[in-house]
Amino acid sequence: MELELSYYVILFFVATFAGCVDAIVGGGGLITIPALLACGIPPHLALATNKLQSTFGSLTAVLTYRKHMNIEKIALGILFTAIGAAIGTYAVLLIDQNAVKIIVLICLVLVFLYTIFKPNLGKVQCEAKMDAKKFQITFGLLLGFYDGFLGPGTGTFWIFACVIFLGFNMKNASINTKILNFTSNIIALIAFLYLYEVLWKVGILMGIGQILGAFIGSKLVLKTDGAFIKKLFLIMVALTIIKVIYDYLA
Repeated sequence: MELELSYYVILFFVATFAGCVDAIVGGGGLITIPALLACGIPPHLALATNKLQSTFGSLTAVLTYRKHMNIEKIALGILFTAIGAAIGTYAVLLIDQNAVKIIVLICLVLVFLYTIFKPNLGKVQCEAKMDAKKFQITFGLLLGFYDGFLGPGTGTFWIFACVIFLGFNMKNASINTKILNFTSNIIALIAFLYLYEVLWKVGILMGIGQILGAFIGSKLVLKTDGAFIKKLFLIMVALTIIKVIYDYLA
């Protein structure tokens, strides 16, 4: 499938912006998937191509944050996220998506309200409420599955889970969840490459934009105290809610 030259240019800049947002609070797919669909790309092909380009961005964020992460401590989370993503990508062919969307919508609304009414949430490091290994197994499976199955807002869910259950501040949560987000991205991409075709030119061009955007976003996180992350987090949660409602009603 070939697109007009103007579409390639637009998608490059869309991916750059999405990569920047995704590196900070997640939710880049809310920007790139509608853009791909608006270019006339069929839904399944758009989802597969989106996973290709988003993998570039999440990998760039991981490489930029690598000195600030302890991979050994989250190895269990990486493993179970991969398992969850593989199951989720397979399950998308078997399970009624509308039922899952309702559950996701309820969770998103609760996340949004909880964050709004907890003004100090994520400002400072707090005591963990859950054992790290249990957290990695539980949320690795849940959020890995979700990313393989639907995907929008996975990075945002990861950040919220780390803040609530591990006591991370927003900045540390943003940094430490990128390797998990990359894991589910790459596993879902492999599954899509097996199940569907991918628009390689579009995916790679957008991937270059993702690299640029993710680098900028990652540097912003590292060079600031992270105060702006919560505001952007709330915006992306709100947009995800709107997107899920629209998809459910469409």
